[in-house]
Amino acid sequence: MSSLDNYAKLFGLESVAAAGVFAALYAPLTVWFSILLIRHRSYVVFTLTLFCQIRFVAFTIRAILAGSESAGENLDLFIADEVLFSVGFFGLLYGAYGLVMDRLALCSNISFDNIISRLTRNRMLFHLTLSTGIALGITGIVETSDDPSDSIGSALRKVSVIIFVVLTVLQAYQTVTLVIAERRDDLDERTRYLGTSLGAQHGALIFMTIAILLLIREIFMAATIASTSKQNNEHLWYPLVALPELLCMFLYALPGLIPPKHRDVLNLPK
Repeated sequence: MSSLDNYAKLFGLESVAAAGVFAALYAPLTVWFSILLIRHRSYVVFTLTLFCQIRFVAFTIRAILAGSESAGENLDLFIADEVLFSVGFFGLLYGAYGLVMDRLALCSNISFDNIISRLTRNRMLFHLTLSTGIALGITGIVETSDDPSDSIGSALRKVSVIIFVVLTVLQAYQTVTLVIAERRDDLDERTRYLGTSLGAQHGALIFMTIAILLLIREIFMAATIASTSKQNNEHLWYPLVALPELLCMFLYALPGLIPPKHRDVLNLPK
């Protein structure tokens, strides 16, 4: 077969070592969040656990695609890997949004408390919009994997990226709201509910760091929206997409950032 039949090479999947390293780093994170899910059975923790599992499998497949000529020529395996990377972002972004909403539920002095802010704090609406973005992205991937010039598939992928960018900006906006609200609120009251761990006491600033990392990822995806080759360039993709995601998961793993089940803020009175 010609090089054009090798989908991994055609779309820029070349580094076996980088994919292997990321798969190895996600392995302990998968174990940690699986244990955390047993202790704290919430939808947010479930999405973060699922994200780690998906990324571990996706990077493993990516390493196989990059390292094996026959695997690289397998279109179904390539599409599966692309879909896994697209689907996985749901857990990462919704995890950040859900945990910020949980902490905002504790705050009594919320800035920018207007109809737009309340609308963006609607979990169901955020969930449905994010799901729509994922669905459009998957459809676009399937349509363009065999034919990168497919106009409909390319358009769907672009719409998906735009949705993700908008939602990431909204999540960052709510994180800024959280930072301001926690600075105004009583520290002793927050300590009473969340504890004294690093994540509990400095959660707002940690979530702000996560929001910045997510914005870096999405700004890169938006900037390369018209060029699949640039978007898949591993010299850019790993530091601007894969690394920010991994750093976010290490931040999520900080003690106290995710409150234990018996302190679930969703059920706390205002």
